[in-house]
Amino acid sequence: MPYFDTASSAPLHPVARQALLAALDEGWADPSRLYREGRRARLLLDAAREAAAEAVGCRPDELVFTPSGTRAVYDGIAGALAGRRRAGRHLVVSAVEHSSVLHAAAAHEPDGCTVTEVPVDRTGRVAPGAYAAALREAPGGVALACLQSANHEVGTLQPVAEAGEECAAAGVPLLVDAAQSLGWGPTEGNWSLLTASAHKWGGPAGVGLLAVRKGVRFRTVPPTDERESGRSPGFENLPAIVAAAASLRAVRAEATAEAERLRGLVDRIRARVPELVPDVEVVGDPERRLPHLVTFSCLYVDGEALLHELDRAEFSVSSGSSCTSSTLTPSHVLRAMGVLSEGNVRVSLPRGTAEAEVDRFLEVLPGVVAQVREHLGAPNLAQAAVAPDPVPEPEVALVVDSLGKRCPIPVIELAKVIGEVPVGGVVVVLSDDEAARLDIPAWCEMRGQTYEGERTADRGVAYRVRRRA
Repeated sequence: MPYFDTASSAPLHPVARQALLAALDEGWADPSRLYREGRRARLLLDAAREAAAEAVGCRPDELVFTPSGTRAVYDGIAGALAGRRRAGRHLVVSAVEHSSVLHAAAAHEPDGCTVTEVPVDRTGRVAPGAYAAALREAPGGVALACLQSANHEVGTLQPVAEAGEECAAAGVPLLVDAAQSLGWGPTEGNWSLLTASAHKWGGPAGVGLLAVRKGVRFRTVPPTDERESGRSPGFENLPAIVAAAASLRAVRAEATAEAERLRGLVDRIRARVPELVPDVEVVGDPERRLPHLVTFSCLYVDGEALLHELDRAEFSVSSGSSCTSSTLTPSHVLRAMGVLSEGNVRVSLPRGTAEAEVDRFLEVLPGVVAQVREHLGAPNLAQAAVAPDPVPEPEVALVVDSLGKRCPIPVIELAKVIGEVPVGGVVVVLSDDEAARLDIPAWCEMRGQTYEGERTADRGVAYRVRRRA
């Protein structure tokens, strides 16, 4: 069964498995002890730290191992805020950061911390100069800026080097979440702190990295102990650490050739999906992106149903759609980008993916999407593409009551009735689903209609759409 969700967690690399089993026999002792078994464990830990630091591009004494990438993010943000408390209590982050960064920032708000979110364009990328502007316009002293190296949902690469220069000019440290990119190469630029997670590159779960450059003001927040330079308390999971470092070195050795091969497969998916499936939006930057990841959204599709049907067809993929979230709200990444959120599919190919597996996915996908659309009662797409009456008619307002219905149902109901009003007429959609705020404007853009905005209704929101085609 093809597994296409390495952006969530990559399969354990063979080198990681070998190193893990070997370290279980050799690295069980306390590396802080001076007897023979402890010294042997210390040698393994030091070697793992040196290998990881080389991959990160920092000194070994600047890097510590944490219990997870999320823990590294929380500790990095907390330590930088504590160390730079006199500089200010303001954070600058991008609007598409991983939820761990946003949650870590929000956790400090009761202590007086404020946050600026830097917007992104429709590809999910922050603009050059955006961090410099955010730092200038911050309401108080800025303690820390955060920017991911690559987006976890759409694969867009961020201008870390440019943002690092902007932060350095303002005297503000930059924390880079490199979880998605570290297995593909080092993070360039003038960053100050860096975090990553081993299970993203094929290492075992339960190992994160936190690098803090020398000269960065940093104060560890309790609980602390003497391990990992006092920055990550608790007994080190040495076998997992050794496996994480060994697999990072291994995937880096393969990265150039594998990136080129997987980029070709992803290019095929990006090109073929819109040809095979009507009304699909491929999202993310088409060029400046991770080599193995592609995301697309399908009109008139329930994301959860789509993922279940793909799973039945023996394909494991994931989604940023609101329909796969217990919160019933759109992905904050897709919302910040302003792109279609319904029927969202993220394909992230593991190393070694066969060309035949991608071909079969492309064969299966059109039928699966059509099946889900038919089940939801989506409009006939061939009929929807018929040329409109070219003669404008006086405005007519048709109201569609979709209150209490989850997307994509409000969009499907809009698509069904748009042909009932003449060209120039208006359809007003009433909806209380947060996803409609993204999906109705996206539908208008994809179907050649005019979105005229929204207003608060007695219940929910009224979205106004004028028929143009």
